[in-house]
Amino acid sequence: MASAFYRLTATDVLAKVKSNEILVEDYAKSLLTRIEVRDEAVQAWAYLNPDLVLEQARALDAIPPAERGPLHGVAIAVKDVIYTRDMPTQFNSQIYAEDAPKVDAGSIAILRKAGALILGKTTTTEFAATTAGPKTRNPHDPKRTPGGSSSGSGAAVGDFQAPIGLGTQTGGSTIRPGSFNGIYALKPTWNSITREGQKIYSLIFDTIGLYARSVADLDLLADTFALQDDTPVSTNDTVRGAKFALLKTMVWPNVGSGTSAALDKAISLLRNRGAEVEEISLPENLHGLSDWHRLVLNSDGRTAFLPEYTVAKDKISEQLAGHVENSDKISRKAQLEAFDSIAAARPIVDDILGKYTAIITPSVPDEAPLGIEKTGSAAFCSIWTALHTPVLNVPGFKGENGMPIGISLVAPRYHDRHLLAVGKAVGAIFEAEGGWKPSI
Repeated sequence: MASAFYRLTATDVLAKVKSNEILVEDYAKSLLTRIEVRDEAVQAWAYLNPDLVLEQARALDAIPPAERGPLHGVAIAVKDVIYTRDMPTQFNSQIYAEDAPKVDAGSIAILRKAGALILGKTTTTEFAATTAGPKTRNPHDPKRTPGGSSSGSGAAVGDFQAPIGLGTQTGGSTIRPGSFNGIYALKPTWNSITREGQKIYSLIFDTIGLYARSVADLDLLADTFALQDDTPVSTNDTVRGAKFALLKTMVWPNVGSGTSAALDKAISLLRNRGAEVEEISLPENLHGLSDWHRLVLNSDGRTAFLPEYTVAKDKISEQLAGHVENSDKISRKAQLEAFDSIAAARPIVDDILGKYTAIITPSVPDEAPLGIEKTGSAAFCSIWTALHTPVLNVPGFKGENGMPIGISLVAPRYHDRHLLAVGKAVGAIFEAEGGWKPSI
């Protein structure tokens, strides 16, 4: 039925459009109906123009089959820190309310050429840089946060309002909403997808993130963005004989009972399928990674938000003004030491990660906390953002309140396709036997 088209994955949409089973316009109408029904509860959108969506859909339907792109008709929700030429880009900031530069970010230009349907702009925390949540609610429990800063994209994909979402990550802004909303989330290797045309917080941390409800859909995006490993990726879809490492990291004291139980179950499921799992730890001289990330991030904020501070200090949050004013009193010496320490750590960690099929590590401390005022802790994400490694949140587990909890898989830099292949095999197990299923 047309009313159920919204539940299709991107891979399913492509197949049905190619076989002439559905029109892009009918698919778009189904999504818009879903959004209309669910918007009051979830509030994932910063900007949505149904007329523009249908106009795009009809234009896509008019393209001859031989000229259609690899993402023809696939709807994509775009975080509102990424420029879109036909929609406002407002950064959840008073300064940029209704601001609409007529330019596409590099990522959007690539997606449009591939035939994607740009559905609308999703909510974000202010400049994707604060911990204060926007209006968005978790689709699985509106009393809880969907995470942030990519709040709307994570919630929209988790609520079947879009099959694909674009986010960004500077700390935990892609992986955390992935876990909280029960979906797959990929933070690829740093700078493997262009960041041209999006608000920059930290040049050496900011990374475009991808949301989907299947690894097959993430593979479509990886193809579109030309993510490639040096060596061919195995098509083996089993975990038997694979060698995983459990890495609790130095921030393990932040863990809650939900994530701890999810990790135990994940390890048990993998071992039952013939995988080897051993626990490892990072060298002690790298235990400063979380602090180094914070020092660099806050220092980069001095540069990133100076324009807004200079032009309209009264219209930015105290947190961002504090970055510019260096309220933490971070010296340039400390900034450089942190910067260089992270850089020196990357090849060391790559070497450790390269000895395993993948690293298993927490995505979040626990299930999404109550309240939408704060977006939750990024404690378990920031070290991987600093290290530039690809990270995949795999859903399938649940906490004490029945909310989704994901587990992260991590691989060395520029092993994104390997990570997705592993995630596909692991995800099939976790989704089938982890204990959590979406009920919406």
